[in-house]
Amino acid sequence: MYPTRIAVPALLSALAVAAVPARSEGGPIQDNSFLIEEAYNQEAGVIQHVSTFNRSTSGGAWAYSFTEEWPVLGQTHQASVTLNFADLSPGARGFGDLALNYRLQALGNGGTTVALSPRLTLLLPTGDASRGLGSGSAGLQVNLPLSVVLSERFVSHVNIGGTYLPSALAQSGGHGALTTFSIGQSFVWLAHQRLNFLVEVLYTTTEIEARAGVERSEALTMNPGLRGAIDFASGLQIVPGLSVPVGLGPSRGENGVFFYLSFEHPFSPAGPTERS
Repeated sequence: MYPTRIAVPALLSALAVAAVPARSEGGPIQDNSFLIEEAYNQEAGVIQHVSTFNRSTSGGAWAYSFTEEWPVLGQTHQASVTLNFADLSPGARGFGDLALNYRLQALGNGGTTVALSPRLTLLLPTGDASRGLGSGSAGLQVNLPLSVVLSERFVSHVNIGGTYLPSALAQSGGHGALTTFSIGQSFVWLAHQRLNFLVEVLYTTTEIEARAGVERSEALTMNPGLRGAIDFASGLQIVPGLSVPVGLGPSRGENGVFFYLSFEHPFSPAGPTERS
């Protein structure tokens, strides 16, 4: 997760570059978590458009992301692009860095007990790093999402990932190599096929080797929330979601409100659906 200079964009980075996977059409909600990534690739012939909005409760800074996701020749391969926009302070409003994502459905899918779907992301420095809207460096991110069905009503998702930026802008000025490591887990209660409750925990550590010395930071966030689904006969599914990120430990006091909205539907240029 690439870093930014305040809590809200740092939190959004966890989900802004995450490739949002696909649901099992006609089944329970599967693909609409917030900070933690599920290991279910997009189904063939179905595309998804995801918007997220996160606002800090202390200071009013906010960040918005939009992800467009497509299957590539079936469910095994998946491509997506993520655009970011943020308002951090007076004079610091604009587009953030761009993320180009590829995911491989290496094990299982949304209909199996265990699924694994590694993701590789190319980060492009399209945001103004001098105003805190970007990192100032191109780089790569890797994430390993593992999804496990624990029972008929409970599912868990585990993420382990890292980011490398060879020339990121440091808080003290100048540029240096930046590395991050993140680990997170979520538990989802399938209260109903169209209503889920979830809690996510995400820990990230960041280190940048700047001219003024090595800069290190940590972030720990717990994110309880809920999501619902509205299905239409055309195959369109709309999923709204709401959560309240709470900073713990090194992130104490960094709280916010998070909104999620997904539109998913069949689209013939994305290939034939798996049912056809």
